[in-house]
Amino acid sequence: MMTNSITRAMSNPEIIAELGRRFKEYRLAGKPTQKEAAEQAGVSLVTLRQFENGNACNINMGNFLALLRVADCLEQMDELLPEIPVSAYVLEEMKSKKPKRVRHGK
Repeated sequence: MMTNSITRAMSNPEIIAELGRRFKEYRLAGKPTQKEAAEQAGVSLVTLRQFENGNACNINMGNFLALLRVADCLEQMDELLPEIPVSAYVLEEMKSKKPKRVRHGK
């Protein structure tokens, strides 16, 4: 298995080609054929082949996410673009606006 890191110096088509190569490795490890993977993702066989061969320089996000589902990698999107942590300042402000006690009407 070849390991290529995605770097800032790479062009978008180079990054997409690398992602396609990686997807192919995941697909082969999971054993579905290209046709089975395309059907599971709801994409055309041509789209899948172009992506795996590095020729899909403009794969749309919906197709990409569907292929990640097939490769069982969708949860890794959290690592790609994680939530920004709430700052201590904002947490303190939220705590100060919280009611100290609750009064119930009679």
